[in-house]
Amino acid sequence: MGPVKGVVLDESVLFSVDDDENSTHLLPAAEKMLFRLQYSNLHVGISYKEGLCSQKGALIQHVAVLYTLQLVKLDVSCPEHALQATSSAWDVIPDTCIFVTSILDAVICRNICSKGWTVVLQGLEHTVSDMSGVTTIHKLQDLLITLSRLNKMVALGDSVITVGYVMKWTREKDFLKRGAFPTMPTSNGLTFISIDLDLPLIPQLQTVDVVLHKATDEISSVDEGQMLSISKGVIFSEGMQQLDRCMKHLHYHLIDPLENIIPLLDRDAIQNILQDLDEINNPRSCRIRAPHYLKVSKFDEPDLVEKLNQAQLSLPAIVKPQIACGVSNAHTMAVVFKMEEFAELPVPLPSVIQEYIDHGSIVYKFYVLGERVFYAVRSSTPNAASLLLSSGNKGSSAVIFDSLKSLPVDSTTSLKSDSDEVKLDLDIVTSAAMWMRGKLHLTIFGFDVVIQAGTGDHVIVDVNYLPSFKEIPNETAIPAFWEAIQSSYKSYKYSSKQDNHQDSTSHGG
Repeated sequence: MGPVKGVVLDESVLFSVDDDENSTHLLPAAEKMLFRLQYSNLHVGISYKEGLCSQKGALIQHVAVLYTLQLVKLDVSCPEHALQATSSAWDVIPDTCIFVTSILDAVICRNICSKGWTVVLQGLEHTVSDMSGVTTIHKLQDLLITLSRLNKMVALGDSVITVGYVMKWTREKDFLKRGAFPTMPTSNGLTFISIDLDLPLIPQLQTVDVVLHKATDEISSVDEGQMLSISKGVIFSEGMQQLDRCMKHLHYHLIDPLENIIPLLDRDAIQNILQDLDEINNPRSCRIRAPHYLKVSKFDEPDLVEKLNQAQLSLPAIVKPQIACGVSNAHTMAVVFKMEEFAELPVPLPSVIQEYIDHGSIVYKFYVLGERVFYAVRSSTPNAASLLLSSGNKGSSAVIFDSLKSLPVDSTTSLKSDSDEVKLDLDIVTSAAMWMRGKLHLTIFGFDVVIQAGTGDHVIVDVNYLPSFKEIPNETAIPAFWEAIQSSYKSYKYSSKQDNHQDSTSHGG
């Protein structure tokens, strides 16, 4: 058998029949599986037998169109002929194809296997031990793990790196649609499978080499009274905690270690780190810096004005929760123009009061994918004077918004990164990106840069982990994404080998 290139799913593993209503439904697990297979770079078909009722036949037709599946009509007496014709139509050899079914017929299975196909039986683990060319899965969700295991068995060796990934379904769908998570090996030898935190982890991890995660999707709670840390402030879901323990115990590579992303969850911590950007500034280029800021635990501090002055802050200022994600109001923010507006501000405490920078309503979205740096230009909030005029608030001029939903954006701004007033200094920002990569020990992250009107200072106003980088064209971003993962894994393997060598040398000495 060669690496899997084609999959035919029998309708018996995809649909359930409601006996009371005499109707057929697509199984919930099948929806996700079909979506993943649709963007897997595999040939995928759905098989059915003659004589189906009209409702089921129509549903199969609909599903085939929805998920771009090839329809394969099977003759009950000799289904191997239709499968053989299917592999020929796909222009792939039969021993790279698998047929997935929940119906056990020993004669039919042997006939299908005799044509080179591999048969995967769902839910029939204990009945096929003596059948060559047949393997089993407990649930449909196990299929992609089985594909990965089969590929590992065909002498692909170290040339293929299996990447397990963990993120919420809506985010995964976006990556799948862009072709970022193929099941077929990429040009640099990566293959991807989803890890389900609700299923036993060890069997899933046995098939992967590295795990990519968006752990911020798995934050259960944040104790704002504790220092942000894995053990105290940030509480990840039980599944994510178990995954972290497994990764450390089994010595798997995690992109990136949970402790490395903690500063990005704390706006005070990341701003404190960014204060050291002066290390890379030089007189021959624009200055790159963090915004001036002040952390406060309450807004009615009697010496707040003095503290603002000491932090080089003046109004207007933007007020953000210290907790950057993981709680429902982490993105509730405000632009404050007068001191009295702090009195009833709905921004959660503790908060970070950050310099509001006039920047011509343009933000530069930077993405770091390993050693590659990309950026896109987006409309942003207006300059302070325009924002005050457009707020339309009566009694209070503070502008309250949710940065994920209702960010006040000046849509009239022309998105020109090379305007006459100021130009983006790509060299200094790229240097800052590499500095941050080393400082934070992250593989894939993003940050926002605005250019201050008047001074030309390049100011990093936000940093986030594993962004979607969807503003960057797929043909550029996706190969760089794969390259970043491969490079991180290879660096990890090299470091592990060096550590093992040093341990053996020290013990030998």
